[in-house]
Amino acid sequence: MTVYQQIGKNKRRSVILVALFFLLVMAIGYVSGVYYGSGYGGIFFAGIIATILTLISYFGGDSVSLAAAGAKQIEKSDAPELWNLVENLCITAGLPMPKVYIIEDSAMNAFATGRNPEKASIAFTSGLLANLTKVELEGVAAHELSHVRNYDTRLMMIVVVLVGVIALLADWMWRVRFIGGRDSGGRKSGNQIELVVMIIGIVLVMLSPLFAELIKLAISRKREFLADASAVLLTRYSDGLASALTKISQQNQPLARANHATAHLFIANPFRQKSVYSRLLSTHPPVEDRINALNAMGGDIPTDEN
Repeated sequence: MTVYQQIGKNKRRSVILVALFFLLVMAIGYVSGVYYGSGYGGIFFAGIIATILTLISYFGGDSVSLAAAGAKQIEKSDAPELWNLVENLCITAGLPMPKVYIIEDSAMNAFATGRNPEKASIAFTSGLLANLTKVELEGVAAHELSHVRNYDTRLMMIVVVLVGVIALLADWMWRVRFIGGRDSGGRKSGNQIELVVMIIGIVLVMLSPLFAELIKLAISRKREFLADASAVLLTRYSDGLASALTKISQQNQPLARANHATAHLFIANPFRQKSVYSRLLSTHPPVEDRINALNAMGGDIPTDEN
């Protein structure tokens, strides 16, 4: 599959993902409307919330993610070596120069965001800049720019907000579950149909956040392997990124401002991995698997001219 085919596939998946989330939100809204006696009012309410937050995620999700991470934008004069490294990779990849940010945190990590390459931003922690060699940092930057080129950043940005929508609606339904509903005649709902609706609603409330998280995990894990491979094709050298991932995993230090909503954006899980259970539910595949895949590609990747 070519890069352009993968980009097209990511764009289609973005549309499908948004459609599926909207259907799930509408289902929650319908169940709540029937149970609490508001008819189609629940769908209308859920639709408004989903639409507003989806628009916010598309046009302002990058700003929200950067602010949540405590990232500060820099200019070339602030970090000329980092700037030149990113700029050279962009020229090689045929990408516009993204905005560059630094997160003052001793943990080693990085992420990219933005709805398209023209609106992209890339952020590095100060710990990453202090501990990686130039070759290793180049591998990390190439990984993040690959997310931008493959339109992963748009997909993951949308997921951040839509998962939040599901969680908010589920939490709202759960908090008011004892209020009950009334039919059009004002009598307390108590027939078998409404009992079934109530049971479906409770199940939906309990499982919706789980489904949302599983979708987020699956999307993020696939994207990390693809971005690793794309980074190797960009730098023509797999050992740099493999070495960077090794250092990051050995440090195993959580970000000071780690956030579950944005965890899947980072090159490595921003939380400390303490158990097999936490690794299973991690937004990232095991670092060991990623390093093994990179090592299998070989150290030097031959250029097209060779």
